[in-house]
Amino acid sequence: MIKTEKEYNAIIERIEELLSVPENIENQDAKGYLELNLLSDLVADYEERNYAIEAPPLSEIIKLRMNERGLNQKNLSELLGVSTSRISEYLNGKSEPTLKIAREISRKLDIDASIVLGV
Repeated sequence: MIKTEKEYNAIIERIEELLSVPENIENQDAKGYLELNLLSDLVADYEERNYAIEAPPLSEIIKLRMNERGLNQKNLSELLGVSTSRISEYLNGKSEPTLKIAREISRKLDIDASIVLGV
């Protein structure tokens, strides 16, 4: 387990050295293959603990999907069967959709239900 930033940086340097030898990547029998994989796992664990990327808020995901599909607030309100002011509240993070509307957002905008429900 990596405990400090100094250890993390030293291991990153070692990984870069190991990656400079293509055989370490491709050949399971290579001297550095096992070391590279073990160090990579340690770095991945450390980064998950210390540099976790938070999921964007639902409002940003909805905005992205609207942009991808060329929808404006009026179009989205018609698609979901709610008022444009309610859509505005969702997009500004002022309110959360009801379970019924969350289901419609998931289905009609093709957003995974776990994302819409925040689980």
